[in-house]
Amino acid sequence: MSASRAPVTDGLAATDDIGWAVRLLAATPTHEHRDPELLRRWARAADAFGAALAPVGCEARVVERDGGLELGLLARYTSRPPTVELFTDTLALAERVVDARGWRNWYPPGSVRAAALAHEAVHVHLHHGPAKAALKHALGHSALRLGRLRVPGHVAGAEEVAAHAYARTVCGLGRSPLLLTAALAAEAEGTPTPPPARDARREN
Repeated sequence: MSASRAPVTDGLAATDDIGWAVRLLAATPTHEHRDPELLRRWARAADAFGAALAPVGCEARVVERDGGLELGLLARYTSRPPTVELFTDTLALAERVVDARGWRNWYPPGSVRAAALAHEAVHVHLHHGPAKAALKHALGHSALRLGRLRVPGHVAGAEEVAAHAYARTVCGLGRSPLLLTAALAAEAEGTPTPPPARDARREN
């Protein structure tokens, strides 16, 4: 796809990044009956938090392997020992989906891998530092109130939203990786990807 052309807006892309963040939260256990407006506030807060994070390096060991398609994962972080796994088969499929849907302006070549690594780097950062508490404060959710005392509560899924927003920002993506995740889920469910646009078949 020519860099001067606008990306194709298909059915998935019609939902904006906050909309996909709301969907992620709504699909997370414990949020099934939450007020949609509350989920939207949390989504916006988590997105803003992730987008504002200063660049962080990945302090975990990085390994690349196949098997992500079976697991439904692009990447994952495990803490013992601190390791980021990048799944090359899912990354390759993601690149094909980007071309097929005409989203190359949003996700330049190589940016999917970079975004996956950045996303997991934030999980490492939140797991080991004070940023996790800062995210709780940003969300404004209270687990307990005793007079003026407020104990910030955990919002399941908010860390994922923040990590996607961080990856979008530091990798200079036109859209959140959440959109690409939705497209990969559609592939797994057997929803056909649109055929490549004419320009997408040409060499960049």
